[in-house]
Amino acid sequence: MDKILVVEDEYAIRELIALNLTRAGYDVFRAPTAERALEIYEESPTDFQLALLDIMLPNMDGISLCKRLRSSNQNIGIILLTAKVQESDKIEGLSSGADDYMTKPFSINELLARVEAVLRRVRPSVGSEAVIHQGRFTLDNKARRVLKNNDTLDLTQVEYQIMEFFFKNPGTALNRETILNAVWGENYYGDVKIVDVNIRRLRMKVEDDPSKPTYIQTVWGYGYRWSAE
Repeated sequence: MDKILVVEDEYAIRELIALNLTRAGYDVFRAPTAERALEIYEESPTDFQLALLDIMLPNMDGISLCKRLRSSNQNIGIILLTAKVQESDKIEGLSSGADDYMTKPFSINELLARVEAVLRRVRPSVGSEAVIHQGRFTLDNKARRVLKNNDTLDLTQVEYQIMEFFFKNPGTALNRETILNAVWGENYYGDVKIVDVNIRRLRMKVEDDPSKPTYIQTVWGYGYRWSAE
């Protein structure tokens, strides 16, 4: 059973989310603050598959909590919940290491769909080629890791899945919608800009010089192309 940490300071919202996740078959842990969430998480950090984090928390905010969780565990799925609607707020949230971002108010059906989409990315792929070598890079599907010059890159699950999709389509110009559907799913509710934010973060880890990318190339007005040669 997937374990989910729900961090929300408003009792009614926290209980509504927790109740519906429990009904959907998830093992749910509740926390009203970031500090309490860290206490719960640190008791068994490898056991949690997903965290739902409200951004506007007392004391430590959700962005800071997201960074703490992500630095501790690259594999955990993280969805930020917020009443903020500015594009800059979304970019800041995603850049902090979150996999997804939901603006309040949202429907429970949309929340459950987003949760399941993130959890699919956390679970191992089935039927994929075990190891793929391309240039200086190796993708190990069984271990769910990417190596550059035999050094493991510190990737989130979203970043890993983008790389996996690139490895399967080397040299092909891929538009943002194609990448979005492949990684986040065809029924994803969110904005296609989530692709650009994750590509930007991924380049910081993959490229020799992120300001002059050679592996993840921009196809202007269209999308991106992977070239490991």
